[in-house]
Amino acid sequence: MGFVDLHVHSTRSDGTYEPKELVDYALEKGLTAIAITDHDTVDAIDEIVEYAKDKPIEIIPGIEYSTEYNKRDVHIVGLFINHKAPVFQEYLESFKQSRINRNHKLCTNLQSAGIDITYDALVEMFPNAVITRAHYGKYLLQKGYVKSINEAFDRYLGDHTKYFVHREKITPQQVIEVTLKAGGIPVLAHPTLYKLGKEQLEVLVATLKAQGLMGIETLYSTYTSRDERNIKSLAEKYDLLQSGGSDFHGENKPGLDLAVGYGKLYIHEDILKNMKRVLNKNTKILFTDLDGTLLTNDKKLLNKTKQKIVEMLKNGHHLVLASGRPINSIMDVARNTGLLDELKKIDGCKGNIYSTAYNGAVLYDCVNETFLERYAISFDNVKELFRRAKEKNIHIQTYTDNKIVSVAEDKELAYYRRTVIMDYIVSNDLDNVLEKPPCKSIAISLDDRELLESFRKEIEESELGKDIVAAFSNNYYLEFYSKYAGKGKALVKLCEILNIPVENSVSAGDEENDISMIKAAGVGVAMKNGNPNLKECADYVTMCDNNNDGIAEIIEKILKQVFLLWERGNYEKRKEKRICKKIGNEQQELFT
Repeated sequence: MGFVDLHVHSTRSDGTYEPKELVDYALEKGLTAIAITDHDTVDAIDEIVEYAKDKPIEIIPGIEYSTEYNKRDVHIVGLFINHKAPVFQEYLESFKQSRINRNHKLCTNLQSAGIDITYDALVEMFPNAVITRAHYGKYLLQKGYVKSINEAFDRYLGDHTKYFVHREKITPQQVIEVTLKAGGIPVLAHPTLYKLGKEQLEVLVATLKAQGLMGIETLYSTYTSRDERNIKSLAEKYDLLQSGGSDFHGENKPGLDLAVGYGKLYIHEDILKNMKRVLNKNTKILFTDLDGTLLTNDKKLLNKTKQKIVEMLKNGHHLVLASGRPINSIMDVARNTGLLDELKKIDGCKGNIYSTAYNGAVLYDCVNETFLERYAISFDNVKELFRRAKEKNIHIQTYTDNKIVSVAEDKELAYYRRTVIMDYIVSNDLDNVLEKPPCKSIAISLDDRELLESFRKEIEESELGKDIVAAFSNNYYLEFYSKYAGKGKALVKLCEILNIPVENSVSAGDEENDISMIKAAGVGVAMKNGNPNLKECADYVTMCDNNNDGIAEIIEKILKQVFLLWERGNYEKRKEKRICKKIGNEQQELFT
């Protein structure tokens, strides 16, 4: 069970914790995620994301906007924003200048009261911070003009004082609009703090919902049990996502702690997962096999297909390289084709590249180079596979993290390494070679498919068949992997990890080991050059093969939302009983 905090401030606005300190403190508190939501600035986001990238915590990029509604200060939190999106940067720049102008006027007013203060002096005292009234209060206290922060607000900084300068009016509708355009979720923050009556608060919520509001803070540090019930009722009535946060500011809010507020606040990670599901409801994820599918017969990525992949990533969709190959080999494809470089050029891109290697035994984030899941074959089962293969004089090999472990330096190994270029070890002594259980073994015969067929039957009918799946990836390769792996199971698991509905997935393949992936996906696609058994399971068969941009054909349909014709009801029906359609004009017309 995990907990999160979706409303946190750093020194980049009016908090007292540096961005890095927030990450360390959140880890100390056992949180699985925090949202950095500084007031009207995103200056901390890049720093905190970079610092946390190798740590077991998720950082949600966010902001807390200050707006005015019926002469009241109303705050909107934007979560999951693309803070580098041009529309967002344009808004931020205009707001920043407006705030600077306001601060200069406030300094002039305070100078008329005999206070020695300038905007430059404030910036010098609070570098890297967005200057707020809290900073003015600290300045006045430190310089001896007041005896407490409260006195500073009562005499000089409060809304009722003659020195106060009202900010340029920014409406909730404006920030809701910019948040949506930046791909984020706009959330009404701490609604009970606005001191509205029950009816007035509902009018506010209804008005903002009509303007695009997606969420409301149903959990907050100062809420009573009654407050929680009332706000949750509004969330349900207006179909708003629930959010929650401590509004942690460090020492600037004494007694209010990260994650727990004043001691009774707990925000379960399910709240975050629900947000991601809504955020990803239009996100598509394409699982594609490599050899015979994404790549041509000479192992190249065609320019048109590459361009369509980049377009898909720019639109916030994901690509998954689903192969029987090891991670090293898949990463070589991602790098050598230029896909990773192209992705990194897309400013603020929300699309990503993942892989499911070893026939789904490993789930991997190719951009961040991190393992998400791993399913291995036991040492005993691998050794038994090797023993049985040796009896039949069949080449067999397995893998360490970065090397092939082969029974012999033979023509089969040489053929395999024409495509999968990895170092290798020749050994039958697996105990001394393997440091941990491997994810896959593969039997290879370049001359005798029937020999591999009989070996497969033998394994499936033995005790090994209870733990291991055997599947052909081409005429020469018989692959063995854990029963918990498989491309289909990997598809479902990765969608679960990314909070993407499985019905939003599209898979493409050409061989027998792709069948489970074709069946598991929202839409399963067989390549024109694919195995006949695979085509029987597919919803769609491409008109172009792997040598003629078949994957580009699929992506064009994804981007045009043609595959969205499959509604959830149809998807659930096909899960229960796969509907195999005729391959020909009838099927093609369904998707055009």
